[in-house]
Amino acid sequence: MFNYFSVHWMFCVVCVGLLFDENLLDTIKYGIKCNYLNCLWLSLECEIEMLVTNKELMVNARKGGYGVGAFNVQNLESVKAIVEAAVEEKSPAILQITPSVIKYAGMGYITSIVKNAGDEVAVPLAMHLDHGEDYETAIKCVDAGFTSVMIDGSFLSFEENIAVSKRVVDYAHAKGVSVEAELGKLAGVEERSVEEKDAILTDPNTAVEFVEKTGIDTLAVAIGTSHGAYKFKSAAKLDLDRLKLINEKVSIPLVLHGSSSVPAWICEKATKYGATLDGAKGVAEDQLQQAIKLGIAKINIDTDLRLAFTATVREVLTNSTKEFDPRKILGPAKDAMKEVAKGKMRLFGSSGKA
Repeated sequence: MFNYFSVHWMFCVVCVGLLFDENLLDTIKYGIKCNYLNCLWLSLECEIEMLVTNKELMVNARKGGYGVGAFNVQNLESVKAIVEAAVEEKSPAILQITPSVIKYAGMGYITSIVKNAGDEVAVPLAMHLDHGEDYETAIKCVDAGFTSVMIDGSFLSFEENIAVSKRVVDYAHAKGVSVEAELGKLAGVEERSVEEKDAILTDPNTAVEFVEKTGIDTLAVAIGTSHGAYKFKSAAKLDLDRLKLINEKVSIPLVLHGSSSVPAWICEKATKYGATLDGAKGVAEDQLQQAIKLGIAKINIDTDLRLAFTATVREVLTNSTKEFDPRKILGPAKDAMKEVAKGKMRLFGSSGKA
């Protein structure tokens, strides 16, 4: 495993030593004594991993022919589920936080949990803003320590999308933060005409212009997926030919939103214990693997985690009617999310890539 922290740590120590102290060893000891670095001076090869950017993870993924799972998190249990999965699978992972989660949990609470995870494990993790609603939201997240942000201007005109994305890029890049933007709209297309599909999905030629004018690091493309548990009425049919063209024309890593598979076993478990999920259907796993081969380097997963969490909480409350300890209820739900995340990492080919 390439240890990002060790390289950065040793580089900083050497620079400080050269600038301020002829005796490098004394400089290291002085830094530790003053608590500038929370690591024993003998442990230059320490296994602490810093948070990294999406760009760093995704460029490597694109070159290596695998995808990195981007998992939405909302609380302690969801963060621990993803981080534990990443450690056990030796996989990089992206922890995504939406504006609604920031509102729910509080910026300080949720970012502190993720940052702590980045400090404690020896796998590369990124903290990413998912679907930033506007420039102000993206900037707040950059300043709060996110290593990557998404500015979602897909609902704007093409020119307005370029303008807001470029503003975010200018600010974020100055802080060392990578930027994702979206071109096209996430919406089911199976019952739409060719003209309607072209108006919704990402145009390969327009994508080239968008990337060049914004300077973004990664591009979220619309090829037929949608958010939620009810993506399709029949078998998923992503526009892989369109994706192939985009990948040939655009040099940066690509992102696929709305990628949950909504596995039958999770739905069956949830409905067994009282959930109503009639007609739930996601993206077939073989379609995701084909998309990775055609340039998708980041695959967003949220619904599958929610379903696993909900199904397990329902199961515990049904089978253990006297249980009222939150840890005994949420613990199994965390483990269920972890197993889903581990399965995704294996599916995307990122296991063993940390």
